[in-house]
Amino acid sequence: MFALFDEAGKFLAGRILSEAEASLQVELESGKRVKVKAAHVLLKFEKPAPAELLSAAQDLGTSIELDLAWEFAPQEEFGFADLAAVYFQDPPTLPQQVATLLRLYEAPHYFRRAGKGRFKKAPAEIVQQALAAIEKKRLLQLQIADWAQALGRGECPQPIREQLYKILFRPDKNAPEYKAVVEAARATQLAPLELLQRAGAIDSPYQFHWRRFLFENFPKGYGFPPLVAPEIRDDLPEAGVQAYSIDDSATTEIDDALSVQGLGTGTVTVGIHIAAPALAVQRGDPVDNVSRTRLSTVYMPGYKITMLPDEVVQRYTLQEGRACPAVSLYVAFREDTLEVLGHDTRLERVPIAHNLRHDQIDHAVTEQWLEDLAFQPTEPEPAPLNPALRQELAFLHRLARHLKAQRELVRGKPETFNRPDYTFKLVGNEGAEPHGREQVVIGTRSRGAPLDLLVAEAMILANSTWGQWLAELGVPAIYRSQASLAPGVKVRMGTKALPHAGIGVKSYAWSTSPLRRYTDLVNQWQIIACARHGRTAALAAPFKPKDAELFAIISGFDAAYSAYNGYQATIERYWTLKYLQQQGITELEATVFKDNLARADTLPLVLPVLGAQGLARGTRVRVKLGAIDEVALDVTGTVLERLDSMPAAVEEEEAEEAEAEHLAAGPIAIAVDVNESAEASGDNASS
Repeated sequence: MFALFDEAGKFLAGRILSEAEASLQVELESGKRVKVKAAHVLLKFEKPAPAELLSAAQDLGTSIELDLAWEFAPQEEFGFADLAAVYFQDPPTLPQQVATLLRLYEAPHYFRRAGKGRFKKAPAEIVQQALAAIEKKRLLQLQIADWAQALGRGECPQPIREQLYKILFRPDKNAPEYKAVVEAARATQLAPLELLQRAGAIDSPYQFHWRRFLFENFPKGYGFPPLVAPEIRDDLPEAGVQAYSIDDSATTEIDDALSVQGLGTGTVTVGIHIAAPALAVQRGDPVDNVSRTRLSTVYMPGYKITMLPDEVVQRYTLQEGRACPAVSLYVAFREDTLEVLGHDTRLERVPIAHNLRHDQIDHAVTEQWLEDLAFQPTEPEPAPLNPALRQELAFLHRLARHLKAQRELVRGKPETFNRPDYTFKLVGNEGAEPHGREQVVIGTRSRGAPLDLLVAEAMILANSTWGQWLAELGVPAIYRSQASLAPGVKVRMGTKALPHAGIGVKSYAWSTSPLRRYTDLVNQWQIIACARHGRTAALAAPFKPKDAELFAIISGFDAAYSAYNGYQATIERYWTLKYLQQQGITELEATVFKDNLARADTLPLVLPVLGAQGLARGTRVRVKLGAIDEVALDVTGTVLERLDSMPAAVEEEEAEEAEAEHLAAGPIAIAVDVNESAEASGDNASS
């Protein structure tokens, strides 16, 4: 005696060895013995043999027309043998019964299962919907196959081109476009990015990087909604100073300025004046909501995406010729020893005498010009640099060097700047969105140049002084801290006033760029509360101790700021590679700093170099460049010759920084996984 039974949705048959009330012992054709519940047995029969029966039933089942079987089936619940008797003959043969069972089981869109071997026909409208869905799926599979074949031929279908960034970086794994790329990548044995490049999906490498960044960070575009800058309604006194900002010519968000009073009196008061949007912008209003969404200005060569629209920025920027609302920190120093005598924070309107620009005065403001007031340069000084301003800048430079030396004592080691800062200029760009084919000019500015040092130390003084003041008054703020200078200890953001070992200060709260960073706007709200309420400021400040919103802001800012800085590094690498092409540079001099990585001596470029393995850190070499891949931002080199007999010393932390630059702009991270299963494939301190 044989039995046909259901085993987890699969029909099996075998010889009955023994039978109890609730179960059977069955031997399959393979010789395997299984225990079968009696409730799972559908048929018992003497002949034919199980294998012969199932084979005959499968062949016969393919001849059963489902539409016709559905028409023949009764409206009420029925068994498979009942339908076999209607469809074939009465009584049906054993193969006809089993064929009907198999066919009904594989067509749930026609027949719903109602129990052991029993079914009920689906309503006509459900059948039509199911058939339409099956046909749609069939056509979709054909479309996927067609797209995959096109990609394999080096052609990119338009739907895939339109979904390029989503497919690569944030895929919907059930989307047909994604499935087509996976299928084509498997068939061609190419990585998805290379496959799409060959198919012409990426017609502009620059646009690829730019659109990817927008897709990930500004999916709805980077335009602003209509915004009206709220008025500052405070009746602010006018400060008795003449302040000046120091920025580059491309800066429109001028949010810091300096002033000096009391030269020659023995006590000099330095004013650090910060634009005060927080006097007008309130937590939760439209301008705040936009700032909270963007969190920072995004910088890149030749262009920027500002945190706030220009019409709002211009309302609060420290524009020369105006008395601008500001939060001012006044720090008094002994003129001879530069000892701090005290500090005071005021809300006021500050007359801005000059917006000084680096590119217009850097050549004149040298260390000799600042340190020797009797020195007369051969070329005329730029107009703003009158004798009184020269004296003030000279004092600020002397103070900056003193403050830096004090920080270095706390830091435990001097700050070393062995490499220059590189500047990028796109010729003819004039602030418009770049297209990626502009002529690029790469220049240098020495780290720690006089004006840079002067501004940086003033901002560090403000951020550390205000940070400590907020902590003393019990008002929470957003701080940056670093536990030590040990390798791997990173700068962290939090709400506690902890030391910043990298800068060498007791606490550090970004507060000097409220037009460009949301953390600074938040901290400015807290500072204003302290300036207005003093010891009771904790009760009046917008953010109270342990406010969960502060932690949410920190988390969001950290992620956004990292993404923005990562993009800036990426696009600067793009323009560096473009510079190599435009200048026809095929060889360059570089310094080995780790393993097979080397850093170009005169360009912001880190690259892997064949032949550098085993060379000591600091070894200078001449490198022949290989092919440049503008999409992967990849270029390799080969050592042609060694340029020195003794390697130069390389600062450990600088080497790590360079390596980080290389890794940040390294291979493009793709989210497409061609190995999925078939089922699944369904601190610059002043900035």
